[in-house]
Amino acid sequence: MKFQPVLEKATLIKRYKRFLADIDSARGPLTIHCANTGAMTGCGEPGDTIWFRYDPSPKKKLPGSWELTEKDGQLICINTARANAIVKEALLAKRISELAFADTVLPEQDDGAGSRVDFVLEGQGRKLWLEVKSVTLLLENGIGAFPDAKSARALKHLDALVAKVQAGEEAALLFTVLHSGIEQVKAAEHIDPVYAQRLKEVADSGVKLLARKAAIGIEGLVLDKAVKVII
Repeated sequence: MKFQPVLEKATLIKRYKRFLADIDSARGPLTIHCANTGAMTGCGEPGDTIWFRYDPSPKKKLPGSWELTEKDGQLICINTARANAIVKEALLAKRISELAFADTVLPEQDDGAGSRVDFVLEGQGRKLWLEVKSVTLLLENGIGAFPDAKSARALKHLDALVAKVQAGEEAALLFTVLHSGIEQVKAAEHIDPVYAQRLKEVADSGVKLLARKAAIGIEGLVLDKAVKVII
């Protein structure tokens, strides 16, 4: 996935109201969109170098959107919408070996119980429900953790996957690593112990836990490397 238009460098002044960020750029001070509703722990502190798309339009309230943070020599994609985009690209290219059976990739599917699941994969007589979570929280020693804040929504998604397995179908959770410093993934027990315990139960129930890391550059992203999920 290539960034269009080409990203521009700036310094973060502050992020506020979740969706807004003030930056200092070569174009002068700007207020741009922040496509991330999470806590973004360690991903955007005042003074950090960021990369943004400058894409003004009369139809848009803001002239651009924050895409990457550059921190301690690492790149972090803070635009959570990119996770599903690069996962879809990888699925269609059959780059995720465990999911390469799929000939059909259907995004945003109703699970029949009041929730939507990111993808349904079909092929070779199989059907699998796939939920995607982006990981940007780096702890230490290359370990990334999810979630970066307590999330009732993330728990609901786990329950939806377990329900599919209990109904005799296949289900998987794919952690998409969007931080170049992360090499392994685990539940953030220190932030959300309920989620951490539930993730262990989900793994025991038969839901597949997968993790893939994106190669991140200012030109674009590609999902390419398998990383370990620590349970």
